[in-house]
Amino acid sequence: MLIHIVQRGETLWEIAQRYRVPIERIVAANGLKDANRLAVGQALVIPVPYRYHTVRPGETLWTIARRYGVSLSAIVQANRISNPSVLYIGTVLLIPPRTHTVQREETLGQIAARYGTTVQEILRVNRIADPNVISPGMVLTIPHSKQIIETNAFTIDPGEKGAQQVREVGRHLTYASPFAYTIRADGGLNPFNDAAIIQAIAAERVVPMMAITNFTYKDPGSRLAQTVLSDTQLQNRLLDNVVRTMREKGYRGLNIDFENVYPSDRERYNQFLQRAVERLHREGYFVSTSLAPKTSGEQKGLLYEAHDYPAHGRIVDFVVLMTYEWGYRLGPPQAISPIHQIRRVLDYAVSVIPRNKIFMGFQVYARDWVLPHVQGQEAETFSPQEAVERAIRYGAVIQYDPIAASPFYRYVDSQGRTHEVWFEDARSAQAKLDLVKEYQLRGISYWVLGYSYPENWTLLEGNFRIRKL
Repeated sequence: MLIHIVQRGETLWEIAQRYRVPIERIVAANGLKDANRLAVGQALVIPVPYRYHTVRPGETLWTIARRYGVSLSAIVQANRISNPSVLYIGTVLLIPPRTHTVQREETLGQIAARYGTTVQEILRVNRIADPNVISPGMVLTIPHSKQIIETNAFTIDPGEKGAQQVREVGRHLTYASPFAYTIRADGGLNPFNDAAIIQAIAAERVVPMMAITNFTYKDPGSRLAQTVLSDTQLQNRLLDNVVRTMREKGYRGLNIDFENVYPSDRERYNQFLQRAVERLHREGYFVSTSLAPKTSGEQKGLLYEAHDYPAHGRIVDFVVLMTYEWGYRLGPPQAISPIHQIRRVLDYAVSVIPRNKIFMGFQVYARDWVLPHVQGQEAETFSPQEAVERAIRYGAVIQYDPIAASPFYRYVDSQGRTHEVWFEDARSAQAKLDLVKEYQLRGISYWVLGYSYPENWTLLEGNFRIRKL
């Protein structure tokens, strides 16, 4: 996969010709609504079977070739290198795809096993509809090997609406979690209309994960959490109701998202998690938690102090880091999930939690703030796809903040008001996917389904193999 930034005056036809890719494939990869309308600065995923590599200190052409499973001569030829022994740090190299010539009586399964890929990937890259048409002498492009990760996605929409969201991206998911059952002060659970969602989850071979929480948009839930965490009987009643619901609905695991817990309840929260894990493990269920984006164990604030990273990492099966909402809907305009802030969270997280227990959170929406910003004025939230459409509609030039790794732009509406929009695009998605590789994390957790973002799913498929349980 490559990412192309649209320049002023460029057309999709010119871009397709440059990369020798049919326009239809670029349209599909990016979910373009109108191939004749592009925004200056728009990031497009170009679905090609090769990639680029930036030379790092200590690397040689031989080590790079070995890393990608291609021959040294193939890299030399693709980049027209005259002296292979001279390689400069920062040089960007095109990594050509591997190829394989089909031998007599060889099967796609054997070829896939040889190169550590799947039959489906070979069919996709070579655009083969019928696997029976391969024959001796046919040259196949072999996709680069991919790291296997797990993915999760939350949906906040009940009923059929949430179910449709799962159907649209289910092939990319390991887990899906309808959000959420709100706990009650008597140990009960407020109902959630999740029947259709769970049916869709099962149809997509995704693991359903129940979510419980203590907060609503109107109540931070601090007192409610304190009430439950201070009473063992209430906790046992709550867990009874959780297990009963999981059995009735077909859930296979639980996500506990208790937020705004009083700092004084930190240890009681840890004890509740231990009790929950012991109970649910006996029943055959896994347990995860959602954690505020902390950068140190001493970080102050109601959102952070009761979230004990080392304890969660020790007690539960995995954690979801909520690495988003710096660009809060009621706060000033800024990147919603800036990469430099995510790095700070990950640096701390991997120091106290096993990497194979960490899901990095990734928000999949955009925000539009009216300027000048007034404290408490709510930004409009919508999809990354709508953010690009809005830039096209108002003739805005999309810019990119390299520190936050996030696109943004400004425009003036029909009433003369200036707006600032921060969103996600192909570049910001790739930057986050690269973090998962760099930190060797268990996977990615998407917050939240319902916002169209085709480039992300195209890049996710191009970068990883998603584990199905």
